[in-house]
Amino acid sequence: MVPAPDAPPVGAKLLDPATGRCTFRVWAPAHDQVTLVLDPDGTAPRRVAFRPEADGYHAVSLDGVAPGDRYVFEAAGEQRPDPASLSQPDGVHAPSAVVSLDYPWTDAGFAPPPLADALFYELHVGTFTDEGTLDAAIEHLDELVDLGVTVVELMPVAQFPGARNWGYDGVYPFAVQSSYGGPRALMRFVDAAHARGLAVALDVVYNHLGPEGNYLGWYAPDFFTDRYRTPWGDAINLDGPGSDAVRGFLLQNALHWFEHFHVDVLRLDAVHALYDHAAMPFLEELAAAVEVRSAALERPLYLVAESDANDARLITARSQGGTGMHAVWADDLHHALHRRLTGETQHYYVDYPDLSHLAAALRDGFAYTGQHSPFRGRRHGRPPGALAASRFVVCSQNHDQVGNRMRGERLSALVDLERLKLAAATVLLSPHVPLLFMGEEYGETAPFPYVVDHGDPDLLEAVRQGRAAEFDHPVGADDGPPDPAHPETFASAVLDRGLRRHPAHAALRALYRQLIHLRRDTAALQHPDHARHLVAHLDDPPLVISHRWFGEAHALILLHFGAAPADARVTLPAGTWRRRLDTADARWAGAGGAAPATLDVTPEARDAQVTLAPWSAALYLRSDTP
Repeated sequence: MVPAPDAPPVGAKLLDPATGRCTFRVWAPAHDQVTLVLDPDGTAPRRVAFRPEADGYHAVSLDGVAPGDRYVFEAAGEQRPDPASLSQPDGVHAPSAVVSLDYPWTDAGFAPPPLADALFYELHVGTFTDEGTLDAAIEHLDELVDLGVTVVELMPVAQFPGARNWGYDGVYPFAVQSSYGGPRALMRFVDAAHARGLAVALDVVYNHLGPEGNYLGWYAPDFFTDRYRTPWGDAINLDGPGSDAVRGFLLQNALHWFEHFHVDVLRLDAVHALYDHAAMPFLEELAAAVEVRSAALERPLYLVAESDANDARLITARSQGGTGMHAVWADDLHHALHRRLTGETQHYYVDYPDLSHLAAALRDGFAYTGQHSPFRGRRHGRPPGALAASRFVVCSQNHDQVGNRMRGERLSALVDLERLKLAAATVLLSPHVPLLFMGEEYGETAPFPYVVDHGDPDLLEAVRQGRAAEFDHPVGADDGPPDPAHPETFASAVLDRGLRRHPAHAALRALYRQLIHLRRDTAALQHPDHARHLVAHLDDPPLVISHRWFGEAHALILLHFGAAPADARVTLPAGTWRRRLDTADARWAGAGGAAPATLDVTPEARDAQVTLAPWSAALYLRSDTP
């Protein structure tokens, strides 16, 4: 297969700032003739005819173009923005703007950490600060460094309608949302993060485009296909007629973020909704292209996929017959943990009735590896085999699991402080790659509800009706979902960092920081390897026992999911095990820990008696050998 990165580069490419030499190219097979219109809203627009190229492309090069110049493409008597626009400063229906990608980068020599050492922090630019901009977010990067974060993950920044959106309604995949500050602001953010030793991950959406301002179908009807359907409408055409150009467009987009914005990781949204029966699927082609670009840039580049398929092939190397993604968002741990902490059994939580599922997710990355799923009504998943634990990204909260609830309640609104601390220990002491959702570390109470800011009133009403129907509540019902289009719904999601001054919230953040530093600095916890990890569980008391080791360094993690104190016997290698952490301690705003300070295990009697407080976690390290 001819690699699609060789497809002609689309969009406006400013080649020579001195002369203003700029090349414009668009894939518009629906139109025989396309005209470039510069300064379309001015008194004397400049009109230049495109030159038709092969396979439906049209291109033109000319001088006298400057950054910030507005332009549109005209065909069949209508004008539209550039579908590969780098900037839409006046919104999704307005003219595009030329952007210079030259930037005085200061991050020479920066390289992201290996995924085995990564700790992701997911944030939504619009609600992370009162200002809702990338520049404002820079002011809080030092806090994340202090916490122990190594990778800042941005929810999608591709231009969407209005100023209030999660980002998954983006319609200009190459443009940075204008209300966030536009492309230069993203460059400043990445450069500032790298200066602090933080890598940057960017969420990109290749499975659909939003409903408003999406003109790709006007240029190229084959960009979409009705042969498949996604929850968001027509699917992207990845395997039908015209799909070579579609793949080229998406591959150029992925490489664009790595090359021009110095992004380190792309998180690929809902790859299970990329319907693709080509012999070489798009994701595999993307993995190959990123591997080539990584070598050319001489720095690691990573692809992390979101998928609910529990398919180990997705994260298996291409050389071993897999797709070649570097890691996957693995939801089983979240679902099993959430059910145990909250008691909720609706929707997919029905699949996780006991601690065996949580233990399996901790041990293998997936809890479902081919057994029957009651929620799906069929078998689900496949065994991950010997895949490294660093290929699984796990969490107790993320934007989906919070925001897809009717009111967007965080875990902090559903459970008490003791269970929040237990959730933190479960995720951060696991061998997998942890992800935190913004504000989680101090128990943020602001919800994260679904929000939109469409300009079309009929579309807004359809969103309201759809949201109400999803949760079986009439529109406007007091006990129903908040109005996704109301500014107050968006305002309710802005973080309240003042909470960190309150004792319980401060203690929770301090615990997160301690857990992260223990994970980083403890030999037995530094090496995420399923082969050096044993997991067991008890039903009475409800306890998960995790034993991790590296060489002579051993760690014991006890996770107690009961409302009453628990006494249990655990079997361990001989030696003296010293308690390093008990989440019930007063230091962490608990009522007082019950776990003994040491466990003395002899070769003759390998069992140790442990008492644990309700809803608590304890960490022991073996300090010597017999």
